[in-house]
Amino acid sequence: MSVCQFIQRLLNIKAFSVKDYTFRNWFTELWLEVKPFKNGALCPRCNRRGKIVHTVETPRIWRDLPVCGRQVFFIYSPREIICRTHGRVQEFIPWAALYSRVTYRFEYSLLVYCSTMTQKAAAQFLKISQSTLSDLLHRIITRTRQGHKVRNLRSIGIDEISYCKGHKYATIVYDLEKSCVVWIGKGKARDTIDTFFRNELSNFQRGRIISASCDMCETFIGAIEKWCRNATLVLDRFHIVKALNEAVDEVRKEEWRKASKDDRKALKGLRWLLYRHSSNRTEENTKSLRSLYRGNRRIHRAWILKDEFEQFWEFKDQASAKDFLDSWYKTANRSRLESIKKFVKTIKKHEHRLLPFVETGLTNAISEGINRIIKIVKNRASGFSNLEAFSDLIFLTVGDLDIPGQIPAKFHAL
Repeated sequence: MSVCQFIQRLLNIKAFSVKDYTFRNWFTELWLEVKPFKNGALCPRCNRRGKIVHTVETPRIWRDLPVCGRQVFFIYSPREIICRTHGRVQEFIPWAALYSRVTYRFEYSLLVYCSTMTQKAAAQFLKISQSTLSDLLHRIITRTRQGHKVRNLRSIGIDEISYCKGHKYATIVYDLEKSCVVWIGKGKARDTIDTFFRNELSNFQRGRIISASCDMCETFIGAIEKWCRNATLVLDRFHIVKALNEAVDEVRKEEWRKASKDDRKALKGLRWLLYRHSSNRTEENTKSLRSLYRGNRRIHRAWILKDEFEQFWEFKDQASAKDFLDSWYKTANRSRLESIKKFVKTIKKHEHRLLPFVETGLTNAISEGINRIIKIVKNRASGFSNLEAFSDLIFLTVGDLDIPGQIPAKFHAL
């Protein structure tokens, strides 16, 4: 076995051959002279052999994965050929994408590393600078997602997320059936979400959407009802419960401000206790809340109303749920608690978007779960200065396209 054959087997090179090798920079770099099998000269589009008309004089260089602490580079002089179908093109390079300066398996490793660790750590593993890695990552993701279109979208969720200080937001559209992100737009204005429905989806695709979920943002509600005529819009349960909790907490704050120093001792620690769902409270917690009947009737009244509203989520048909809401509205409006009465007005306004929940059970829980992963990505990078870089990592981590899977399978070995 020759040294070149040994290197070829050691580096698991199968799609091309190694002709020669040299060490440079005090044996810290291994340079391999490679060539495609069978003399190459294949068209990159149709894979047919063409007539060689020109050979590049200056060899091109591709960076490969480091081995045993040494950087590895491939050297080859690509040739231009005449294809009967596609005319004059550069021959097919089996180890790298067209115009790329790194090999496929370097790209695959970069994508896998960046999806699980910081870019700084990935750059150290690959022995390149962090700025170079960021540039390569953007180019790879842009290339693999080029021409990709949203497909089979039937259930969507819409939410916004901040990506930078100074109230900079991005609108994110989720596929709730596949649990992935399908689109990211800058800002949270109506024009942003309209751009998605207008440019990313056809009339047929918009008509296929049968369910949608979002918070009580009028921007998202208006866009969904305008563009998705066949979709059942369900307001997210989490945001409804959050709004009720805030109304109850407003009652607690009012009583806290009015209470004397001694009375405040009895109210201390109630905030998180009031937020808890009845199923998550201990007997001791329930006793503390019931004691408010004598200590503070207003907070006790707000707590009772909150616990009663929990029954709404257990109904199975809209008629019974509607009767329950009508009864709860009357009790809440007689409570003389302004924050609760304000919540009632909000629910009445969106009642027709809330009632479908009892039959569909649709929530934005999947979106919130994906948002948690997105926040981990953001925290891992200590924030992003622009949406472009943030979007790259979102699509890489929770996007609707398996980006590392777009690299040819024979180069997936790390």
